[in-house]
Amino acid sequence: MTDVITPTTTGDGAHGPSVVDVAGHEHEEHGPTGLLKWVTSTDHKVIGMSYMITSLVLFYFAGIMALVLRIQLATPSSSLVSFAQYNELFTMHGSLMLYLFAGPFAFGGLANYIVPLQIGAPDMAFPRLNALSYWLYLSGSITMMMGFLVAGGASEFGWVAYAPLSNATNSPGLGPDIWIMALVLTGFSAIFTGVNLVATIFYLRAPGMTMFRMPIFTWNMLVTAILILIAFPVLTGALVMLFCDRHFGTHIFSVQGGGSPNLWQNLFWFFGHPEVYILALPYFGIATEIFPVFSRKPVFGYKGMVFATLSIAALSTGVWAHHMFTTGVVLLPFFSLLSLLIAVPTGIKFFNWIGTLWRGQLQFSAAMLFAIGFLFAFLMGGVTGVMLASPPIDFFTHDTYFVVAHFHQVLFGTAVFAGFAGLYYWYPKFFGRMLREGLGKWHFWLMFIGFWVTFMPQYVVGLLGMPRRVAVYPSYLGWQSYNIISTVGAFIIATSFAVLLWNLWISWRQPVPCGDNPWDAHTLEWFTTSPPPHHNYSHLPPIRSERPTWDYHHPDSPAIAHGEGRPPRGDKVLVSP
Repeated sequence: MTDVITPTTTGDGAHGPSVVDVAGHEHEEHGPTGLLKWVTSTDHKVIGMSYMITSLVLFYFAGIMALVLRIQLATPSSSLVSFAQYNELFTMHGSLMLYLFAGPFAFGGLANYIVPLQIGAPDMAFPRLNALSYWLYLSGSITMMMGFLVAGGASEFGWVAYAPLSNATNSPGLGPDIWIMALVLTGFSAIFTGVNLVATIFYLRAPGMTMFRMPIFTWNMLVTAILILIAFPVLTGALVMLFCDRHFGTHIFSVQGGGSPNLWQNLFWFFGHPEVYILALPYFGIATEIFPVFSRKPVFGYKGMVFATLSIAALSTGVWAHHMFTTGVVLLPFFSLLSLLIAVPTGIKFFNWIGTLWRGQLQFSAAMLFAIGFLFAFLMGGVTGVMLASPPIDFFTHDTYFVVAHFHQVLFGTAVFAGFAGLYYWYPKFFGRMLREGLGKWHFWLMFIGFWVTFMPQYVVGLLGMPRRVAVYPSYLGWQSYNIISTVGAFIIATSFAVLLWNLWISWRQPVPCGDNPWDAHTLEWFTTSPPPHHNYSHLPPIRSERPTWDYHHPDSPAIAHGEGRPPRGDKVLVSP
């Protein structure tokens, strides 16, 4: 079923087009429609959807690269791809997943779409800057993929671009330069979005939406934006220095010219470790939105969650050198202690999530299953992270597949499990229709099983000594069986993503209307229509807690915010468009 254009009378008596969606809501069209709308719009919802669609397409490209890598490693001396092609795929898989999917999907897509709705704002603070941010991201994404088309191929020095592997001698050609320019473009996109989100959250909150009534998701996006403003300029500066080394003979990262390769590691990881939490914190916020809704309870320890998020952000800027234990140039006790300490606020979040679920009226929707899957996946990644914070263990496992397994369990466990939880949770808000819950549960179970089958053997083979970033390995070391199991798991994950595509297709072709708030959710975005109108709200409920929609629809429920009573249902705050 498609949207239906019907005439409607505007305020001056004229007739303008409006759209009736599958849920039966009529929305007046603002500006162009069709493809021109997607190209020219400054509406935060259109831009957020553009981010999500683009990042999901890149996610599937990265997944195909991962399957090729796993097939190559399933046998000891496979010749499916050459060593150079393997390094290109390895570099581009990591770059797409980290730089172009995990961050942009949450920070560019979900934040753009959801945060203004959650705080009662009509749009982002700087709509044109918001549009520029997306086009910079899209330009950077296309630029990075163009690396495969130039002479010499894409960059092959790994997604961390360690010096001297990334200098002009060891990595000649246009591919590395294209990679650098792509990251500069997407880095500016992230910085502009960070500025926009901070301004929007501080200055465009609705009446009554105090800082400690904001949803946890919005809090996490605020903290993430501040981390981006700290970390991404450092990466941009490092990339400019690397480009100068490659073309202008500056020798900043070259020993022969008086520079230091370790300087690149310090600069990159000063960006890179906050980046881990730039990628993780938005997905923590998604899970924190979902657990209360499907437990029929308020979030447990709201302020504790906020302060734990702030603590994680503060500590994340001081632990970058735990990636450099084996270089011999860092103070091991200091960085080991800080790395262990950052587990404390993360543990507080876990206890609060468990407290939210405890004795709740649990509803195991697809969104809830993915959120619970995130808990298990990230817990394993976090436990092994605490192990790697110990220098003796790090010395033993450094550059082995133990680290690969840990890294994927942290980032796949957050960006993919919690990301899809958010997709299933907010999809009705985006389109006014439901995804198929049955297919969603098939998607979850296939991905959950495939996840553990893929990465648990990598811990074992890493402890047996298999190094990372290798395309072949000796047949007599007993690594093949673990790699075969890991490859089978990767194909199970790929099957789950095929189920998602089918779910998206069938749900779009045969829509099931869902109403404005199918989950009986708590936060403000569920008060407006699904999908929201151009300026988001015609009126708002009184905001007297962090659950204004729940308060409005359940006026007789026990008070949860400072003992305040509930307003009558008719008490609304008008919002001028």
